[in-house]
Amino acid sequence: MPAALLLIDVQTPFLGAIPDGAAVLGRCRLAAAGARRLGLPILATEQAPAKLGPTDPGLKEAAGEGCAVFAKTAFSALGATGLLEALRDRGVDHLLLAGVEGPICVHQTAVQALAEDMGVTLLGDAIGARRPGDQAMAFEALRRAGAHVLPVETVLYSLMGDSEHPRFREIASLVKGLKDERDERIKGV
Repeated sequence: MPAALLLIDVQTPFLGAIPDGAAVLGRCRLAAAGARRLGLPILATEQAPAKLGPTDPGLKEAAGEGCAVFAKTAFSALGATGLLEALRDRGVDHLLLAGVEGPICVHQTAVQALAEDMGVTLLGDAIGARRPGDQAMAFEALRRAGAHVLPVETVLYSLMGDSEHPRFREIASLVKGLKDERDERIKGV
């Protein structure tokens, strides 16, 4: 399963409109840093970047210089000029999706990827929405269509498969280093 991480529209105006935007961004950064260490291709899209700005700089840093960024106006990331071809050139047949907004751009990307006979895994904790209820309905529809919904950590450990993986300590360190706002609330109780 040649997989790639696709980061969809992780731009400041969108993150600011999402109730848990900071947590979603943190999980996107974890996904990017983990994918980079595991040697997965990382691609990103930006919705109308001339108007809405670029991908979050910290996320770009986590993804590394090899992250190809595609501007788009279509809601599906696969509507970005050259993106589908870039995936095919890399032999990608499974997409790991993260970003915003879950019920719109992520949903339409997943639908199109499934129609292209690609496998799809939604990194559920790295996808945000203005209305979480809308996202839950979109995720349920995508599950019925054949997509998987899993947390970033589960996917990273699944990709390694074994604690003897040469990158295990690096990935474990990344996971431990991410501060989850829920962890902070629990400590404060």
